[in-house]
Amino acid sequence: MRAATGPDAVAELLRTSLADPGTAWSLGSFGAIAEFMRDPGEGVLALPDDRLGMATARGAIALTPSPELRPVAYETAVASGWNQTIALCLPESACAMSRRRVVTELGPDGEAARPEDRAGILFDLGLDLLAVDACVRASDPDAIACLRSGVGLPLFDHANPIGPRLVAMSPHRVFLARIGRVEVYAPIPAPGGTSPEGPHTHVLPKLLRSGRTHAATTPVPEGWVPCAGIHPAHPYKDMMGERITFDAARYEAFQILLERWGDPELLALKRGGEPAGGTVPSRHALAARRIADAQARSLRGESIAPDTGEDDGEEADLHA
Repeated sequence: MRAATGPDAVAELLRTSLADPGTAWSLGSFGAIAEFMRDPGEGVLALPDDRLGMATARGAIALTPSPELRPVAYETAVASGWNQTIALCLPESACAMSRRRVVTELGPDGEAARPEDRAGILFDLGLDLLAVDACVRASDPDAIACLRSGVGLPLFDHANPIGPRLVAMSPHRVFLARIGRVEVYAPIPAPGGTSPEGPHTHVLPKLLRSGRTHAATTPVPEGWVPCAGIHPAHPYKDMMGERITFDAARYEAFQILLERWGDPELLALKRGGEPAGGTVPSRHALAARRIADAQARSLRGESIAPDTGEDDGEEADLHA
């Protein structure tokens, strides 16, 4: 019998995951995502309210679970192995945010994770995403003036003065969803630069143009939309995607989460069985069998090739 998966169990999953510095988090959509992570021993500040989460010197996460929140644990196949995530999903009918299409000033950020940031001015970047508002927050007068000069224009419009100055300004990035927020304080890397270790964001116009909420490789149930993700420690790579020695304990820990929060039909396929009713899309069924093979090889101590960054030909967004 599967363990209970009601609101209390969901809240406990969030609390347990937040307490583990080996777990990373993401909040966003296909092509726009904010990631929160912390180092063991890194200083942590409690939130000044009843939200679940924390703040560090590099970023923050603040969550407000609702009865409709549904965790969906899954694995996806990549060229050399697999990724693993617990997507935090809401019904499509309950996940919508503002859907603004132009840069919009929202005023002081009264719900900032840190009290000292609540006087900062929040600007929605107008990315027109279903389940997330991608925003920036500024306190510096020059940065505020620059952001105000782009209000009313699409972010990627050549006439918008924000674009050429965004990297130099590096305002706080604040991604909002119905279930909470992730804030990133680290500087934005220059074009061609690498993402910093720790909290960071990605905004990829090519993927945004697809209008998707998640990659086609993500086995989220129909009618549900992933707003955020929990990324428990991976068995063969660290938070930045670098290869480590295979850790069987990490593997087993996620299998327990998969048993509780995953799709029983995909689990049956992975174990060599057939799903009841044959309702699993062939793409996901094939991936489940590839993952089972890769994991069996890893458990036998066989090495697997380095990741290529590809996920069955598609760039994944809610995977660490």
